[in-house]
Amino acid sequence: MNEVAVMGRMLPETPVAVVAQLRQMESALMGHEPVDVPTEHVIHAGMYARTIVMPAGHVLTGVLIKRPTLVIVTGAAAVLVGEEMVELAGYNVVPARAGRKQVFLSRTAVIITMLFPTQAKTVAEAEAEFTDETDLLLSRRQDANTVVITGE
Repeated sequence: MNEVAVMGRMLPETPVAVVAQLRQMESALMGHEPVDVPTEHVIHAGMYARTIVMPAGHVLTGVLIKRPTLVIVTGAAAVLVGEEMVELAGYNVVPARAGRKQVFLSRTAVIITMLFPTQAKTVAEAEAEFTDETDLLLSRRQDANTVVITGE
């Protein structure tokens, strides 16, 4: 199977051992105050789009994603791809598999959008559709959300 995408590959599943290492890292960082990361949610025409704006010079680990999505990254960042960090720059539209846990190290301000088809009618439904770790989402722990639900 050819997994070539804009950055040279698809975002694959994250190996179990790497997920375990990331969880240890996250536990060590839990005492630190997270940076404010606004989240914009859009549910329209059977699609859910989730966009964050990450400031330059920060590390962000994501939840374990349980469904395939598209990920759009604008800016410069190092991104965990499987077991290695890969540098991205500019505008990238990347197919991404289920079973992944991402890490982003922003070099500049970075805009990240994840999207997938859904029948969800609320943000909570959409979040539960892509992860079982909704309690870890910054959108659930910070009051920096913008929500647009068109009903179409």
